[in-house]
Amino acid sequence: MWEGNQTSLADFILEGIFDDSPHHLCLFFLLMVVFLAAVSGNSLTVLLICADPRLHTPMYFLLSQLSLMDLMHVCTTMPKMAANYLSGKKTISFVGCATQHFLYLFVGGAECVLLALMSYDRYVAICHPLRYPVLMSMRAGMVMALVSWLSASVNSLVHTVILMTFPFCGSRVIHHFYCEYPAVVKLVCADITVYETTVYISSIVLLLLPILLICTSYAFILHSVVHMRSAGSKRNAFATCSSHLTVVFLWYGACTFSYMRPRSQRTPLQDKVGSVFYSILTPTLNPLIYTLRNKDVAKALKRVLQHNS
Repeated sequence: MWEGNQTSLADFILEGIFDDSPHHLCLFFLLMVVFLAAVSGNSLTVLLICADPRLHTPMYFLLSQLSLMDLMHVCTTMPKMAANYLSGKKTISFVGCATQHFLYLFVGGAECVLLALMSYDRYVAICHPLRYPVLMSMRAGMVMALVSWLSASVNSLVHTVILMTFPFCGSRVIHHFYCEYPAVVKLVCADITVYETTVYISSIVLLLLPILLICTSYAFILHSVVHMRSAGSKRNAFATCSSHLTVVFLWYGACTFSYMRPRSQRTPLQDKVGSVFYSILTPTLNPLIYTLRNKDVAKALKRVLQHNS
C-alpha cells in the first residue's frame, strides 16, 4: 500500500501545447500576448466597475464577477505552461496537478452557472423593466454570485478528491499543457466506469441545465421584443442582450465540445484545441465584447482616461 501511494504521489509530466511545432517559439510569444491581453482586459473591467459609482448595479456587479472568473482561469493554466516552456522542464507535482485541476474546474463551473443567472438578469431588464429594481437588487446579484462560486467549488472539490485518489500508472505523461480532467483520467489504472458516469452527469448539470435556463430566458425576451411597437426599443433590447449571447455561444460551445463527447472519440489534439479556446481565447475576448459593445463601460473607461490625463 505504501509503495502504491508513493507511485500515486509522484510528479506528472506535462507534454505541453506546441513543443512539436517547428514554429513553437512564435506560437509561444503569440500565446503570451493573448495571455497579457486577457489579464489586462479582465483586470481593467473589474477595476472600472469597482471604481465608477455609475456601474454599481447588479448587471455590472455580475459582469465584474465574470471578469474575475476569466482572470482566474487564465492565471490557473498559463503561468505554469510558460514556466515549463522557458525552463525546459515539463514536470508538475502531484499537489500542483491536483490544485490546478481543482481551480480550473472550480472557475469553469462557476462561469457556467453565472452566465445562466445573467440571462435571468437580462430577462427581468427587458420583460419586467418597472420591477427590475425589486427583482434584481444588489442583494440578489450578490446571492447569484455566491451561488455560482459555492456550487462550483463543491463540484470541483468532490471530483478532484475522487480523481486524485485513484492509482496512476505508466509513464505519467499528461498529453496536455495543464492538468485537465480528460487528459489526467487517461492515466488512471483502475475501473473508473462509475466515476466517468458521475462526471458525465455533472457535466449535464453544469452545461445543459444552464443552457436550458438561458434558452428559456431568451425565449421570453424574444416574445417581448416581437411585441414591442418602437423600433428603438427593439434595438436597445438586442443591444442589451447581444454581448451576453456572444459570450454564451463562445463559452458553452467550447465547453460542450470538450466535455460532452464520448471518451472513445477524444484525441489529445482535439482536447488541446478545445482547452485553448475556452481557457485562453474566450477569457481574452469577453472583456473586449463587453467593453466595445457596452456604452456604460466604454464611458467609464473614457472618464478614467480623461481624469488621469
